[in-house]
Amino acid sequence: MRPPVDPLIAHWVMSAMDAKAALRGQYLAGLAMLRDCIEKCPNDLWIAGKHPRAFWRIAYHAVFYSHLYLMTGVEAFQPWDKHCPHGRILWDDDEEGDPPTECPFTQSDLVEYVQLVVQNLDLWLDAIDLDSTESGFPWYPIPKLDHQIVNIRHIGVHVGQLQELLYAHDIDTRWVGRG
Repeated sequence: MRPPVDPLIAHWVMSAMDAKAALRGQYLAGLAMLRDCIEKCPNDLWIAGKHPRAFWRIAYHAVFYSHLYLMTGVEAFQPWDKHCPHGRILWDDDEEGDPPTECPFTQSDLVEYVQLVVQNLDLWLDAIDLDSTESGFPWYPIPKLDHQIVNIRHIGVHVGQLQELLYAHDIDTRWVGRG
């Protein structure tokens, strides 16, 4: 026979599980909306805009930081196989000071990346200690639960930017309340 469970411990465990379920649902919703924007973007809009405001770059930024900040800390991060630092490749020639060139990802590349994050979401969320007083990222000195909420808000801000660009081209997107 198992010993009785302390009600305070049971409440804490249930609260942590509820918080992770809520985070999961909101991550899935935000990522679904991001994917919808990526998939609906016309080719001419995909690469339009000045650095750093091109559609593809905003989409990549949103999924990259979603991925990064779902880790327990910076040391746990393993970049996506197609990762290109800041979406740029430096010219490899003899002239010093050449500006870097863009290496825009395709829509299918970024749909693949979003899917990678979605497929690993449960694993990554399970590893996170929401009671930690540190985010795991020295440049972001906030508690881990706050950090996860900020990460979801970050997705929403960039989805909003992408939606506005699409709306300006008479393309509507869908709202997802919970994944």
